[in-house]
Amino acid sequence: MEIVSIKGQIELLSGLHIGGGDDTMKIGGIDNGVIKDINTDKPYIPGSSLKGKMRSLLEWNIGVVGIGKGDPFHSGLLKDLEGTQKTKALNLLKLFGNGQTDDKFREITRISVGDCFLSKETIDRGLKYSEAKHENSINRLTGKANPRQTERVPAGVKFDFDIRVKILEEDNEKELISMVEKGLKLVKDDYLGGCGSRGYGRVKINILEIEKL
Repeated sequence: MEIVSIKGQIELLSGLHIGGGDDTMKIGGIDNGVIKDINTDKPYIPGSSLKGKMRSLLEWNIGVVGIGKGDPFHSGLLKDLEGTQKTKALNLLKLFGNGQTDDKFREITRISVGDCFLSKETIDRGLKYSEAKHENSINRLTGKANPRQTERVPAGVKFDFDIRVKILEEDNEKELISMVEKGLKLVKDDYLGGCGSRGYGRVKINILEIEKL
């Protein structure tokens, strides 16, 4: 087995919101905060958020969304595919996991996506890490506005990412790494985090280094 490291940066082109799950309401404060490191109080992008977004977009890109009639894509659905689509779907399951117990398909999950922390460049430049976005939701029946504040990490902030991929003897390394690169491109073309329909989470993603450890 070999491990390939894919390192790079995520640069925010618009404000990013990934919720911190803080249900404590503060009078006059932020209604919807972003997730922060408990020790440094600085925002970060959870690896699970990036990984989940990559998998979701790759499933759409491969064309396997919906064939399970509401169930997440799994190995039991491979029989319904053929050709290049089946090869890509198989690599997807190898990378991200199966999601179903299947005695005929026992694979270790190849990908490991680490949490993405603020880049040294962002810290050294003294950029702000947080902004309060004032918004209104409108009650369609009464026409009344419901003001709220959503915390975002502002545009210009950069995060470092480090993705590790296990390559086993029977794997096609080029195909697996290419799928990771495709997943990152799809995130760049779509959005990361919440409220994407309102323009949040537009990012630029640069792969800086691919090496075997």
